[in-house]
Amino acid sequence: MTSADARDGADVGLLSPVRAGSAAEAATGDRAFLQAMLDAEAALTRAQARLGLAPASAASAVTAAARADAFDPADLARQAEATGNPVLPLVAALRTAVGPAVAGQVHRGATSQDVLDTAAMLVARRTCALVLTDLDRAIGQAAALAARHRDTPMPGRTLTQHAVPTTFGLKAAGWCSLLRDARRRVAAVRDSLPAQLGGAAGTLAAFAESATPEAALRLVTVYAQETGLAEPALPWHALRAPVADLGGVLAFATGALGKFAADVLVLSRSEIAELSVGAGGASSAMPHKSNPVAATLIAAAARQVPGLAAVLQGALVAEDERPAGAWHAEWHTLREALRLTGGAARCAAELSAELRPDPARMRANLDVTGGAIVSERFAVALAPYAGDVPLRALLADAASRARAERLPLADVLRASPPFAGVPDAVWYDLAAPDRYLGCGPLLVDRALAERPAAYGTTEEIM
Repeated sequence: MTSADARDGADVGLLSPVRAGSAAEAATGDRAFLQAMLDAEAALTRAQARLGLAPASAASAVTAAARADAFDPADLARQAEATGNPVLPLVAALRTAVGPAVAGQVHRGATSQDVLDTAAMLVARRTCALVLTDLDRAIGQAAALAARHRDTPMPGRTLTQHAVPTTFGLKAAGWCSLLRDARRRVAAVRDSLPAQLGGAAGTLAAFAESATPEAALRLVTVYAQETGLAEPALPWHALRAPVADLGGVLAFATGALGKFAADVLVLSRSEIAELSVGAGGASSAMPHKSNPVAATLIAAAARQVPGLAAVLQGALVAEDERPAGAWHAEWHTLREALRLTGGAARCAAELSAELRPDPARMRANLDVTGGAIVSERFAVALAPYAGDVPLRALLADAASRARAERLPLADVLRASPPFAGVPDAVWYDLAAPDRYLGCGPLLVDRALAERPAAYGTTEEIM
């Protein structure tokens, strides 16, 4: 793209750095959509030729002419203002490109929505493949962190406050598990994306008229094969489940990536500093800062895609056999959702490789509350010594005093009469937060054991 293109209003990602320069951006650009529409047109002619409904020479000619660099997207876009979609001017240009002897075989029997819907599914399938590659990278890195830090203690936090100890390995295993769920959904929706072929109102009438109804149905099968997309049971011009499902999966995927980013943003705060993110990003005003830019961009994408998915879900309410407005509202919405998801996945793959956990800082932060982080353990272990004393109230009072006087909670409790007979060794054990990790390490093992073989063994990713 040239500077002149930018001056003419082309979107180069100035306000969406999460996807700027990414493979997903290229896979969803105007030229990519134009190529997908041309691929759809060429596939239709090839499918008709395979069934004897068009000359093989026509299929070869249309396929050879269906190159996006031979057409002007900006000109097609200007013409689309009059036609309502870019397919009509594209068909006219393609017919001119193949010449009068073949022009009649271009777009024969199809409607504009057949081509644009099929193109959208081709673009989505290609972009989902990129998302899957980056998710695999992020999953592998998260699994490596989980294995390496299986037993690394850190504060568990609930409602922003220290709760009980956990392990960094368990946190990373959670990222790994959620991203695996996203990967499964993206892979499933990618493989289910259907071609679209229904003709003017979803009856395949023009195809049936030029051959037979049975041949028209076979044409749908062969067309799907030529595009590499799934074969639909019915034309889905007004049955927008494929797009709605795709939108939901993209929202889930960015949400899963957003959870990872949200944890990184919290743990890399200056006052927490349990993680660092490599070089980080600079500030225009504060030279000391190293901002977690990648996590910030992922978080921004995760807040946008659910709203876009809502638009795609809303398009399910489509009147008649082909709707006005509902279909048109999907185009840019779907593209932006694909771009943001692809950009977020790229950022996550890069970020996960740059994370630097700080076990020493994690261990130090366990002591911030003076031992209150193991108050749950005190409640369980000291119950046999409490007798008739209301233990919960005693612990609450002790925690309040420890906080006010900046004393270790264990020291305050040891001075309480009910616990005079508790041996020193017991106090030492109870007060050690790294000895109250519950099933955390075992849960890490379980998460890693469930990892698909495609991500490698624990030893391979260490």
